[in-house]
Amino acid sequence: MMGHGPELPDYRSWSPRGTPLEVVQERLARRGLRDPWARNEAWRYSGGFAKPITFSDVFFRGFKWGFAAFVVALGVEYALLSPKKNGGHH
Repeated sequence: MMGHGPELPDYRSWSPRGTPLEVVQERLARRGLRDPWARNEAWRYSGGFAKPITFSDVFFRGFKWGFAAFVVALGVEYALLSPKKNGGHH
């Protein structure tokens, strides 16, 4: 028997109400149709997934760690590969 995974929420706990999917459901209903999978997609519009991604989120996502790595690499390069001063001769 395989190990137990994380507890998944019941699919009935999600609802397309209050999401862009509600508009899609209404437009389909006017044509006599419905989307049976809308409830399964509603999770995308709740919790942490509901926050829209901005340009600064994408651009600065790893900026702190990248800048720290740059500073360390610059320090190592300067310490190990700095040119020796020979009294002004090239």
